[in-house]
Amino acid sequence: MQCSWKAVILLGLASIAIQYTAIRTLTGKTFQLCPVPSALNCSQGPEGEALGGLCEEFPYYFYNNNNNSKKVHILILATTRSGSSFVGQLFNHHSDVFYLFEPLYHVQATLIPHFTHSRNAADRRVMLGASRDLLRSLYDCDLYFLESYIKPQPANHTTDKLFRRGASKALCSPPLCDALSPTEAYLEEGECIRKCASLNLTQAAESCRERRHVAIKTVRIPEIGDLRALIEDPRLNLKVIQLVRDPRGILSSRIETFRDTYRLWRIWRATGRKPYNLDLTQLSTICEDVLRSISTVSSRPPWLRGRYMLVRYEDLAHNPLLKTREIYDFLGLSMEKSVEEWIRNNTRGSNDVSAKHKYGTVRDSAANAEIWRLKLSHEIVDHTQTICQQVLEELGYRAVNSPEELKNMSLSLVEDKSFVPFL
Repeated sequence: MQCSWKAVILLGLASIAIQYTAIRTLTGKTFQLCPVPSALNCSQGPEGEALGGLCEEFPYYFYNNNNNSKKVHILILATTRSGSSFVGQLFNHHSDVFYLFEPLYHVQATLIPHFTHSRNAADRRVMLGASRDLLRSLYDCDLYFLESYIKPQPANHTTDKLFRRGASKALCSPPLCDALSPTEAYLEEGECIRKCASLNLTQAAESCRERRHVAIKTVRIPEIGDLRALIEDPRLNLKVIQLVRDPRGILSSRIETFRDTYRLWRIWRATGRKPYNLDLTQLSTICEDVLRSISTVSSRPPWLRGRYMLVRYEDLAHNPLLKTREIYDFLGLSMEKSVEEWIRNNTRGSNDVSAKHKYGTVRDSAANAEIWRLKLSHEIVDHTQTICQQVLEELGYRAVNSPEELKNMSLSLVEDKSFVPFL
């Protein structure tokens, strides 16, 4: 009886070994750890990182089987009115990028419909958990997960309620939009909304999978630390571009754009008298979030190595081509002529109506970067400098000490400061 028991165990182990060998033989190509025509092997990835068994476990996430190059996904982390729509377009016009504009809007609208810019801790916890799950799905081109947040819920995976669909070139091009003339590769945002049929999310997911990279812009993640779980996920190969801007410029733009929410700030600007019930968190939250990100990055955590780059909006506005090339180099993407052409056509100013749209990207970018100096009073600027003093110092923005300095546009308030990616 004892010998029979041992025999059963040995037979079982032998059977497992035979099945394992057969599977490895039949699926040998799938388990080629590094299908790259170079001296690289899976003990070291193309950027020098140790892969080991991880490469075997997730082979298709590390290398694209069609062109044997590493697949990178991009997240643009920013705050509202910091120039993030412009930065998003730097990827939207790349032929290999599937770009999504603020998909987390739907999470916010569903979970926290009265969400404001002065976000409290409870709101943040609710948003972050759902947002991370959705982002992980979107980077995997699983758009069905988004449906539960779109209102009304899509029927047969089709909707005309996707927020700012027209801001995505991929969603306004064939086969997702067939209302184009033979000379049109895609439709601009206004035309896309008017002419394209409702969006089929199944087709959109297929289009997403045909691109090598997914880029997503969001102003609904407060700080870089909130993205750690996604950055550490080896299946995503996620890199983050954090866009920052002078908080004085952000405040000025929000006062202009969100007229109801920032009504009291408008009263202060118009009358010169600070309202007693002014919501200062509308300003302090901006700077606190950035400071937390700066603190996290300055500690140089291993999970951020090679995954993070900070970009000042002002640097990008004054040298758009140069800064865009630096961003592309960090990401390991090739700079296409279509991206260069878009930059040249959209940073030299325009009298077109789209230039005056609050979310437009056609403008004189250099002049726009510091136009806030002509719109804010010195009292509001001085108040902002007091609340955000540490952020101004960390990011290299000079304070002004008088109304004359504020209005003297020949005096730059942006210091010459380099922000080297953490590699």
